Amino acid sequence: MLGLFKREAPEVKASAAGPMVAFHGAGRAMWSGRDGATMTRVGFTSNPVGFRCVKLIAEAAAAVPMVLSDAERRYDVHPVLDLLARPNGGQGSGELFEAFYGQLLLSGNGYMEAVAGADVPMELHVVRSDRMRVVPGRDGWPVGYDYTVGAKKHRFAAEAICHVRGWHPTDDHYGLSPMQAAATAVDVHNAASKWSKALLDNAARPSGAIVYRSAEGAGVLGADQYDRLKSELEGQHQGAANAGRPMLLEGGLDWKPMGFSPSDMEFQKTKEAAAREIALAFGVPPMLLGLPGDATYANYAEANRAFYRLTVLPLVGKVTGALSQWLPGMGGTRLKPDLDGVPALALEREAQWRRVAEADFLSEDEKRALLGLPPRAV
Repeated sequence: MLGLFKREAPEVKASAAGPMVAFHGAGRAMWSGRDGATMTRVGFTSNPVGFRCVKLIAEAAAAVPMVLSDAERRYDVHPVLDLLARPNGGQGSGELFEAFYGQLLLSGNGYMEAVAGADVPMELHVVRSDRMRVVPGRDGWPVGYDYTVGAKKHRFAAEAICHVRGWHPTDDHYGLSPMQAAATAVDVHNAASKWSKALLDNAARPSGAIVYRSAEGAGVLGADQYDRLKSELEGQHQGAANAGRPMLLEGGLDWKPMGFSPSDMEFQKTKEAAAREIALAFGVPPMLLGLPGDATYANYAEANRAFYRLTVLPLVGKVTGALSQWLPGMGGTRLKPDLDGVPALALEREAQWRRVAEADFLSEDEKRALLGLPPRAV
């Protein structure tokens, strides 16, 4: 009978984490953000290798002369050439295109605005890519671009903006920049530089240990003694200005220096490897940046020629092709880089001109076509 009146134990809620024991290791690596503003700050304004790569490519690409031609002739005088020579009241051609190429390298996106004119635009302006947002239409193609500064927003019509972007395999509207591909190497290089700076601040030596032994053996410093010792070390023995200053130890204190570990010795090699990876992502031969340990090219001239052939000229060709399709008033003409105006390719072009000139089996027009020239005017 007692079993009939036996009450069940009340329901008790137990924590799922009650029996769990957590073990923490050394922690995960901390990486910087991958947005355009962060990458510009971390990889360009705060990293000498990234800064030099972007400046080297942008300045070289902006200095490549452009020619305007159609199927019949090259133009020495044309409204488009006048516009490119003086794109706006505050910039020349070199400054405008350096900014455009720089934005393209840093963010993967370059935006150029055209101020409407009669036949050709009145002015051209480079728009900051971190402030631009694509406005896609129902079919996915851009119908406009939003330019945002603080709380203000302005919408550009799609035809008013020339948007050149790096190829991105998983994004339909924005490009992938070399800086994003090099982001991990940039973080490693910056961390190595900070480590070197901290080492210099510590008198260019690894840390050591001060051991206190009382008359009876090992002992413990009092609070006042500890604070006094710490303040003296920080004020008189840390920093490059205090390097080599002798240390006076009293009252049973003994200094035990700690030498470089094998990992400390490899730190400089890690930094150099990260610098080469940054240069690799941008397509700049490390020899042109003065990085040690690279002997891919026989000499500087060969490395410079490869730099133009593999990095600069493809970028210039991409931008001039986009401008040829976008600029109004082209009238069937096309912008192209003038290879004969690139000093790094002088020997290569001279050999090509000589080889074509000596080909007696070719007609005059065939020779001109091989050299990228229009047919001879009749």
